[in-house]
Amino acid sequence: MIPAAYAVLDLEAAAHNVQRVRDYAPNAKIMAVIKANGYGHGLLRIAEALQAVDAFAVARVDEGIRLRKAGIKTRIAVLEGFTCAEELDELLHYQLDAVVHSFIQVEILESRAERGRIAIWLKLDTGMNRLGFKPNQFNLVYQRLTQCSIIRQPINLMTHLANADDKQDATTLKQIRWFNDTLATLAPELQLASERSIANSAGILAWQEALTDWVRPGIMLYGISPFSDSTGEQLGLKPLMSLHSRLIAVKRIAKGDKVGYSGTWVCEKPTTLGVAAIGYGDGYPRYAKAGTPVLVNGQRVPLIGRVSMDMITVDLETQPNANPGDPVTLWGNGLAVEEIALCADTIAYTLVCGVTQRVQIVEKTAL
Repeated sequence: MIPAAYAVLDLEAAAHNVQRVRDYAPNAKIMAVIKANGYGHGLLRIAEALQAVDAFAVARVDEGIRLRKAGIKTRIAVLEGFTCAEELDELLHYQLDAVVHSFIQVEILESRAERGRIAIWLKLDTGMNRLGFKPNQFNLVYQRLTQCSIIRQPINLMTHLANADDKQDATTLKQIRWFNDTLATLAPELQLASERSIANSAGILAWQEALTDWVRPGIMLYGISPFSDSTGEQLGLKPLMSLHSRLIAVKRIAKGDKVGYSGTWVCEKPTTLGVAAIGYGDGYPRYAKAGTPVLVNGQRVPLIGRVSMDMITVDLETQPNANPGDPVTLWGNGLAVEEIALCADTIAYTLVCGVTQRVQIVEKTAL
């Protein structure tokens, strides 16, 4: 039986998207970002599909542990690092790299006597103002870390771009310059030994200056554009996820009838209405506007009325032969998730990450 709401994953597209990363950054190693349950696609599933990359990045220690327990041998960096000695112990046990971004972390590392146990990524804050050390703190921190016996030398260096998805914003070039100028204060031998990482997906696609030893693609690996003015497919990427449901009712409603909660949509003429079995309880965006496109039998129809927890309603006037049971596509297969995100005043990241547990995941090869 076809489930009421299901997502189809084309895992073969992942290899294509990795190759697009290599096309843009042929001299860089790839650290694939698979945090947040692989951007909603499934952490372990995505890790298996991306085995050709050089390393993985996750946000939290428990994500890295889950990968190791599943048998993933690839190098893994934890972007939020650790906040206590117990978490450091977990990093050591499961052989995970740590991003170091706070003085508390430095003090914990200095308190340990082990030798060469952990690789770290020292994070420089170049304007994101989230995690990382300011340039005026950098040299002191770097020197302290070179004296920590537990750290595997040399120390890797990284920063994170705040505005790279805006190709007209000069902030990105300022961040890159700040990063390079700060690192230039190190001794020449240290500059040569340390590997560097700046570019996220937007950096890879739009900022040649951000390409260093390592790149950290995230959203582009899932076939989605980081830019508001393009889709992943327009960038030569292949989307991994499509979201589907089916019609469960088709009915005629009269002029003046109101549809959905609060009656926000009013029929201007007699209309054929369709009800599809999907809603914000499945991860479809609650604030998708009337007119948001939905595919019924592969043809576009507009969303009408408010999205509810389990259902949406669509105008089927252009689909007079539609019936209960007919297929509905919410994104994918010619309907870009980026377009749906724009209609809901959000970004595609939130849509794929927000697909809920009651949506059945189906791998394309299994269909």
